[in-house]
Amino acid sequence: MFSGWGLSWGGWLDNRSGEWWLMGQLFLIGAHLLPAWPQTSSLGISNWPWQLNLMGALLVFAGLCLAIQAFLSLGSSLSPLPEPKQGNRLVCSGAYNRCRHPMYQAVLLCSLGVVIGVGSLLHLLLFLLLVLVLGGKARREERILLTLHPDYSAYQRSTAAIIPNLPWLDWH
Repeated sequence: MFSGWGLSWGGWLDNRSGEWWLMGQLFLIGAHLLPAWPQTSSLGISNWPWQLNLMGALLVFAGLCLAIQAFLSLGSSLSPLPEPKQGNRLVCSGAYNRCRHPMYQAVLLCSLGVVIGVGSLLHLLLFLLLVLVLGGKARREERILLTLHPDYSAYQRSTAAIIPNLPWLDWH
């Protein structure tokens, strides 16, 4: 499952398989570990409401469940790069029945959960940057999938990209 991803030192330098998209994605995900900024107390809110903490935690949990489902659905076609693995199969079932990029949907759901759970403008910015990065990464991936799989065009027309009906996150 983890072999054949196409990661190379040269790719990190020249982005031949979309490594820079992956690097941006990993940087933004890791940045979610930073503390909330500004602190809610500096905004005049003494305690962030526990209901929002709970809602954020539930969104993160839902995102992790979706990621596991997507991970298992992809099987040997799994790759962190937007460049599909050689000999990959087109997966349109399971999590991929609802959207074409459920892993990206899961990452965005987790990020949104952090934003709501901690009430941080920094994390809201990270979420918005993830929207840009994952939308761009998915578009690159789809240009290649269209050339590899004759059925991809029909799948693309009938299934939302990442989040249905949201500009930049859904295109047909």
